[in-house]
Amino acid sequence: MSDLTPSRLLAADSFRREAAPDLASVRLLVVGDVMLDRYWFGDVSRISPEAPVPVVRIARREERLGGAANVARNAAALGAHTGLLGITGRDEAGDEVEKLLKDGGIHSYMKRDEAISTIIKLRVIGRQQQMVRIDFEDAPTEHVLVEKLDQFKALLPDYDVVILSDYNKGALVNVAEMVRAARAAGKIVLVDPKGDDFSPYTGASILTPNRSELQRVVGGWKTEEQLTEKAQRLRAELGLMALLVTRSEEGMSLYSEKEVLHVHADAREVFDVSGAGDTVIATLAAMLGAGAPLDEALATANRAGGIVVGKLGTATVTREELFPA
Repeated sequence: MSDLTPSRLLAADSFRREAAPDLASVRLLVVGDVMLDRYWFGDVSRISPEAPVPVVRIARREERLGGAANVARNAAALGAHTGLLGITGRDEAGDEVEKLLKDGGIHSYMKRDEAISTIIKLRVIGRQQQMVRIDFEDAPTEHVLVEKLDQFKALLPDYDVVILSDYNKGALVNVAEMVRAARAAGKIVLVDPKGDDFSPYTGASILTPNRSELQRVVGGWKTEEQLTEKAQRLRAELGLMALLVTRSEEGMSLYSEKEVLHVHADAREVFDVSGAGDTVIATLAAMLGAGAPLDEALATANRAGGIVVGKLGTATVTREELFPA
């Protein structure tokens, strides 16, 4: 199969425009596992007498949107009209998520599940290094999931592009039905997948696994030819328009029926890769929603990923950073 598929290498700075595309015209709905990222910053000056671990004296706290909410945050930062559908608990963390969504200009369709706590990722950082991460998470209840699915279908006429951000925390157990409904409505559907079975995402427009996620599904490879063959087989089996594999320092590879596009990673100092995949899928979706061809959307998403890894924690890229005057 790989011998029959043309391959093309895109320059990392391909398609730099004189003016930014009209991303404000894009109506983008993000659905998935919503989290609150908490960062506790402090100084480390001694080792605990109780155990051989550093003592971090907390000096500053910061809260950011995480998971699917970070995808929405990235899309909104680019100027897209962005909505978010997800589930939180009816608790203080859920209230904070709502506040951050409002501050970020994101239209909230959040469901509040009284039986669970909001998913929280707490990171303790000393001397600009992450010392420990503590996770709090509960799976949503069935009746809230049913309500969310009904609302998803009701929202489809109001949006052009759908991103399904799956962190395998339970909010997308109905993802197969969501994909079918969105595609039947003529929407562009991008999925950030999880797990060792991608069949629930069958029929999506684009799937965006990273290298390790793809390996869990198709097995390993030793050559580019083997990777191409396995990626193209998976793309065909799932009926995808394209399969985008993010490959860390190796850049990205996009597999479509017509060709394979490779783009090298931007040469930047990597500070933190947290949430880089969120930035990539949000940028790709916004560009496609604005009518950009697939190769231009890929090159732009690659630039966005290169910018965001130079920032601490779950961060965003602005339209001005991506399309400097």
